[in-house]
Amino acid sequence: MTDVGPLRAVFDTNVIIAALLSRNPRSPLLELLARWRSREFALVFNEDLHAEYREKIIARRIQAEKARQFMSELLLEGVRVVLTPADIVSRVPADPDDDIVVACAVVGQATHLVTYDPHIHALGPTCQGIRILDGLHFLYALRGDLAPSTDPTKH
Repeated sequence: MTDVGPLRAVFDTNVIIAALLSRNPRSPLLELLARWRSREFALVFNEDLHAEYREKIIARRIQAEKARQFMSELLLEGVRVVLTPADIVSRVPADPDDDIVVACAVVGQATHLVTYDPHIHALGPTCQGIRILDGLHFLYALRGDLAPSTDPTKH
């Protein structure tokens, strides 16, 4: 892998699947994948996440070429971390399977955990110094943009 920017992100499976299913060429999630491919950040994963990506790609019947391309790029360009059983700490009581995603971010020294999972978001805006964001807000962070205000008085 070549040099990437200082950001390291773990993408929960729901982010990968939403990106691969997107038909909108202006999708923020497709832009995130393009920025990863351009090495603007490192994408961190482990064997469990890799297996879950593959399982959900098959279950959702994502177009084979698109799936193959992503999975190949992930293995070549992603940052693979190895988790030990001791690394998987109970942090997400509502969905213990999510503990692996959080452990991957912690062990992989991620700066961001990107997810749409409310169980992970319930941990708060950060977990052990790792920012927890959805895809759009991670894109804002990556671009250095501020999220648009939802306050109508600020328009």
